[in-house]
Amino acid sequence: MRPMPEETFSRSEGKSAGRQVYLEDIPYELAREKLLKAFQSILMPGETRPVVECLGRVTAAPVFAAVSSPHYHAAAMDGVAVDASVTFGARETSPVTLRIGRDAFWVDTGDPLPPGTNAVIKVEDLAEKGEGELEVISPVAPWENVRIYGEDMVETELILPANHKLRPVDIAAVLAGGVTEVSVRRQPVVTFIPTGSELVPPGTRPAPGQIIEFNSAMVSAMVKEWGGIPRVTPIVPDDFSAILEAVQEALSESDLVLIGAGSSAGSEDYTSGVLSELGEVFVHGIATRPGKPVVLGRASGKPVIGLPGYPVSAALDMELFVKPLLCQFLGLPPAPPDTVKATLSRSVVSPMGVDEFVRVKLGKVGQRLVATPLGRGAALTTSLVRADGIVVVPRGREGFMGGREVEVQLVRPLWEILGTVVHIGSHDPVLDLLANLLREMHPEMTFSSANQGSLGGLLALRRGECHMAGTHLLDDETGTYNIPYVKKYVADADVHLVTLVYRQQGLMVRPGNPKNIRDVEDLTRPDVTFVNRQKGAGTRVLLDYALKEKGIDPTLIRGYDREEYTHTQVAAAVKSGAADVGLGIMAAARALGLDFIPWREERYDLAILSEYMEHPGVKAILEIIRSDRFKEQVQSLGGYDTRDTGRVIWTSRPDGYR
Repeated sequence: MRPMPEETFSRSEGKSAGRQVYLEDIPYELAREKLLKAFQSILMPGETRPVVECLGRVTAAPVFAAVSSPHYHAAAMDGVAVDASVTFGARETSPVTLRIGRDAFWVDTGDPLPPGTNAVIKVEDLAEKGEGELEVISPVAPWENVRIYGEDMVETELILPANHKLRPVDIAAVLAGGVTEVSVRRQPVVTFIPTGSELVPPGTRPAPGQIIEFNSAMVSAMVKEWGGIPRVTPIVPDDFSAILEAVQEALSESDLVLIGAGSSAGSEDYTSGVLSELGEVFVHGIATRPGKPVVLGRASGKPVIGLPGYPVSAALDMELFVKPLLCQFLGLPPAPPDTVKATLSRSVVSPMGVDEFVRVKLGKVGQRLVATPLGRGAALTTSLVRADGIVVVPRGREGFMGGREVEVQLVRPLWEILGTVVHIGSHDPVLDLLANLLREMHPEMTFSSANQGSLGGLLALRRGECHMAGTHLLDDETGTYNIPYVKKYVADADVHLVTLVYRQQGLMVRPGNPKNIRDVEDLTRPDVTFVNRQKGAGTRVLLDYALKEKGIDPTLIRGYDREEYTHTQVAAAVKSGAADVGLGIMAAARALGLDFIPWREERYDLAILSEYMEHPGVKAILEIIRSDRFKEQVQSLGGYDTRDTGRVIWTSRPDGYR
């Protein structure tokens, strides 16, 4: 999990000491082909296991029926078993009489047919005459309402071929064929070695410079999901000999060894050197973003893969290399991802020469799917959690323009995506409460929120890329919130403005306010460092409005050009000491233990296209924000007022205000 450079380096001269560099920078498809070809002879041997324990396992040999199913002629209905010929000629006008025990024999579903019978008359087609006699008014054909011997399968018949992943229905079929044990491929043992002197185990409160080791949990879960048995070693410090020893030990008891971090080109990145010492490296560095610093090689005849430390890079390389390798070990073809077409909500710029894997949120807005790119940092674990799919920008392109239709590889079921309410706009912690309550009350629905600022949200609303946009834009001419901006930027659409909250904006400072900051005039002091919001954010508009009011030149503010996209990111910058002060909401300051200097109250509204006011997800959102439960949770955060929460404050229709 050590931060790693993504650049390309020249060929290394050393092997076990000094700075290691990339051997090459090749397309990931070629790297994967090299890996799979190098180990194409490895196929996990079979082991005999009880069928009932084999869900998800892969057959190592064909499975043949030991008995026929059914292994006798069985009644398929409740009724009487007969020789079909005795019913021939039966009509409503000339019924046939049958005598129980001579012509007809009572049977229940599943009973064997008595000797001399070959059909069953359903009980509802019989009329009892009394004294052991029955009357039928229509004939039955031979073997009607009968499950004949071997109807399902005949002994010695193939039930399942080799290299078949067992499903619940397969287990039932095998047992029905009289087989209780099957030969399944041994699950490959995959050992993950987390390396890094900065790593500490989960549950430890990290000191500055320390990082919680969590990649092993993610990697282990992936290995288990793909049919392997994961093992994790204790954390190994950045020491060549210690890593080499750990790899040697893992090779003795594993089918595949994964080394976490150390795969790049830093002075303490030893993976390629260790692998060169123990065997051979045939790939070091691929032309992807993220995931570039990967090492593929062999030692003791077994594959060894060096994964990047950043979690997004590691997850991608697991998908690109470990998953297909495990499939090959088990005799399975790798399943191609499900894909959909979606429209990009904004442009994606990508460097030439690499395949970039961009994670996106998806939602159906109107008649089209909209894909909103997520943060692209290799360390952003939240992008892994929030992603619905991946857009691949090919290495021959510099990106995709916003509004373009692109192919998206799904990482979440489509049915779940179709139930998503899409919000684009200003950030607020209240939106997290809303997302959670929607999921609690409507499990089939999801709330997706992209932080693009108030103005970015209104522009996305105009382009039809979201159902609603969160906005708190103060108009410097009228002194009113949101309405002038909606009229200006969403002029051609019918819009409802629904108030979400009133909230306190103020200055966030470190506990005790060591710089004694009191108002925006203090931002111009040379000893004060400020952190700003991005252009188009309502908080940025509010600040600029105040600076204009007071005649303050923004260029006098140290840090005015440093931008963050959320209130919590601003608060984090202040908490970490990267800035002395930032403008934001009380809830963010309270969440990170900062002092808060109240400044102004503002109104945060949801701009909703009127055509979506009857959308099931939007209706559910409005129902939630009007509930006492939601309002109580909002007020508990601090700095909010819910006096108009849920009220339609304005519409673009002629009557305007509501």
